[in-house]
Formats: sequence, C-alpha cells, structure tokens
Amino acid sequence: MQAAATFEVTEFRPVEYTSPIDTGTPVGQAVISKQISGAIQGRSVAQFAGAYDQANGRGSYVALETFEGSIDGRSGTLAFAHTNTTGGRDAARDHHLLIIVPGSGTADLAGIEGTGALQVDDDGTHRLTLDYELG
Repeated sequence: MQAAATFEVTEFRPVEYTSPIDTGTPVGQAVISKQISGAIQGRSVAQFAGAYDQANGRGSYVALETFEGSIDGRSGTLAFAHTNTTGGRDAARDHHLLIIVPGSGTADLAGIEGTGALQVDDDGTHRLTLDYELG
C-alpha cells in the first residue's frame, strides 16, 4: 500500500555539538519536529545529524524519526530512518533512503514494514510518501 502526505517543520532546534575531527564540511545536530497532514496524519520528532556547507549547498544528513498518528486511518506509532545527499544548489537530492524500522509499529500499526521518500517540491512543499505492508 502507499500513503502520501505533506508536512510542515514546526521546530528546528540545533543541539550543541562539536566534532572532535574537523572536516571540509561543518557537522551539526538538531531535533526537528513536524506536523503531517494527508493519508499520513500526525506528528513526528527527528534526531538529525548532518554535514552541510551552506555556501555551496552540498552535504548529507542521517535522521531517526519517531511518528505518532495514523496511516490510512490506522492509528499507532512507529520509527523510520532516512538519509539524503545534495550535490549543490541546483542539483537534485541524490542517494535518498527511507525505511520503517522493523518492529517499531504499535497499536493498529504493529507489524508495519516498508520504505518511503521525503521530497521538497520547487515551491517549497514538503512531502512524505510511505510504501508499506502491515503484517
């Protein structure tokens, strides 16, 4: 099954972190909260770590996100992990991966498995799509 939604970032809170190793791209951490609307309805909170160069728009991130709400009318919680890389301001986001953490579903979402995608449209609309199965 596939479920799609849009989301709004409601909080981006940097977490103080200094890497003991300097690289050519600044490394940082943050907590990101989102409000999600559509066939996926609810809220999520992500633990986010990234290496991103603001000047040239290049970098990568990894995140572990917890979700509370409903998917296609089924309520519960779950966790998903995602990562992405961008090659520059005009370059497409490459190497995207999103996976629902196996065994993380609760209540009506118990047994959920699958993958998905996070996208940002040219107009700034943020989208979440999940391709999932319920066991």
